[in-house]
Amino acid sequence: MGKKRVMVPAKDLDLSTVKYEHEVIKAPHLTGSMLKLFVRMVEAPVLGSLIMSFLKKQNKMVEMLQNTVIPEAPMFKPEFPPQDAEPSVVIVDEERKPEDRVELALKCLPHYDPASCWSGDSLPSFRYWKIRDYAYAYRSKLVTPSMVAEKIISIIEDCNYHKPPTPLLISFDAEDIRKQAAASTQRFEEGNPLSILDGIFMAIKDDIDCYPHPSKGATTWMHEVRSVEKDAVCVSRLRSCGVILVGKANMHELGMGTTGNNPNYGTTRNPHALERYTGGSSSGPAAIVASGLCSAALGTDGGGSVRIPSSLCGVVGLKTTYGRTSMEGSICDAGTVEIIGPIASTVEDVILVYAAILGSSPEDRISLRPPPPCFPDLSSLENANTLGSLRLGKYTEWFNDVHSTDISDVCEDVLKLLSKSHGCETIEIVIPELHEMRTAHVVSIGSETKCSLNPDCEDGKGVKLTYDTRISMALFRSFTASDYVAAQCLRRRIMHHHMEIFKKVDVIVTPTTGMTAPKIPSSALKDGETDMQVTAYLMRFIIAVIFLVFLPLPSLLVMTNKAFQ
Repeated sequence: MGKKRVMVPAKDLDLSTVKYEHEVIKAPHLTGSMLKLFVRMVEAPVLGSLIMSFLKKQNKMVEMLQNTVIPEAPMFKPEFPPQDAEPSVVIVDEERKPEDRVELALKCLPHYDPASCWSGDSLPSFRYWKIRDYAYAYRSKLVTPSMVAEKIISIIEDCNYHKPPTPLLISFDAEDIRKQAAASTQRFEEGNPLSILDGIFMAIKDDIDCYPHPSKGATTWMHEVRSVEKDAVCVSRLRSCGVILVGKANMHELGMGTTGNNPNYGTTRNPHALERYTGGSSSGPAAIVASGLCSAALGTDGGGSVRIPSSLCGVVGLKTTYGRTSMEGSICDAGTVEIIGPIASTVEDVILVYAAILGSSPEDRISLRPPPPCFPDLSSLENANTLGSLRLGKYTEWFNDVHSTDISDVCEDVLKLLSKSHGCETIEIVIPELHEMRTAHVVSIGSETKCSLNPDCEDGKGVKLTYDTRISMALFRSFTASDYVAAQCLRRRIMHHHMEIFKKVDVIVTPTTGMTAPKIPSSALKDGETDMQVTAYLMRFIIAVIFLVFLPLPSLLVMTNKAFQ
């Protein structure tokens, strides 16, 4: 029997007694035949339970969930506590049409000067084309959506013959792309584009419905038990703005991984270094943006799945606040942590795509009662200067707990730049109970995932999952109802800690991930791998903004590792 531990109420916790503990995950790194053997063991009726019980005790999960008295009441869903109005923002009516919201967001951006990107009749050398670059080119008749479509189709079809293979899309229909592009081209010829997003090419992660493509969640069977009759709400909003959808992007199976490894359809590779992972689980969306093929993509994020691959691929990913975007029409629409968020090459493009997909579901509006959404007003230098008033919270021991000091050094240089150029003040903070927060997150998302997939697993589909997904499911099956309630009590407690921190600072600054893109082991390509040490580094800094999700934008600033190098 474990010794009972009693936590003091969160409001009475003395932060001077908090000691930072480096996270060490005790679990084997397995590929190939050893991975297959381990799966057989953890799925065995008695042996599997013993193995999972041992691993949970080794990682202090049993102590936290079953041997601890947590005085706080459970918080079963994210909450929006009262917040002061933010300066230099524009309030958005989410009931407006998507194209009207995009137009409002466009007015919030700095002035666009085509001379900075274009020189006479010559096209610029390789760079990421922003949405406004495409819009200028279309309106100036330098290029048409149909011309761009042919280039993209040619490159995507060539990906099948690359050595090594670079599978970006799971579902792709060249004729459908041509049809969408022709309609957009005609609108420009008639002088009636739908919005600044008209003719912009985007990919949709394979767990978000995009009719007529199937949604497989990168499994081999999900489309057999779940049909797609229409677009997801977010996708429908993009279409109404004229976005051209190129297909369903690759991903880590069912979002249950941080590397992007997928033996079912091939592992998407990092466009900047083909021997390295993209990160996951939104591997395809991040890679297709980082490769320059699409201006933006949609991903889902329940544990860093938008931010991790965006960081490792050097692009921008936004984890939207829970409830800000509708999850209707996605495979992962029944939990309390998952969101749909945009990936793009620049912050301004993320704002434009976010404006299009924005809008809570009626149910979330009733239950969460979120304040009106807003866009940062970057249209004038005066508003841009409000950056200098931000107080940046930094938990130094956590900030520096990275795989390589190159990451923390670069991020430290950014803080110095913000201080020198804009006058931002960095304030030392302490964030207590980080281990408890990670434990509560894995129990929450794991229990919700198991609940969603249980009918299909009971129907025999579980054995068709990849080996690393089956290991995750074995862990999730070991969680009890009392574990889930304890996790929600911790959620309430951690919410309190962060609300107290945000009385002192406006932003918490961290790197996005604790390591740069890991190399892909050759032994992991055929059957996958499980490497919880890598997962721990990739997820080190991303849990709070997923698990609490009450924070205004911007309230938690995570610095992408690659983009600043």
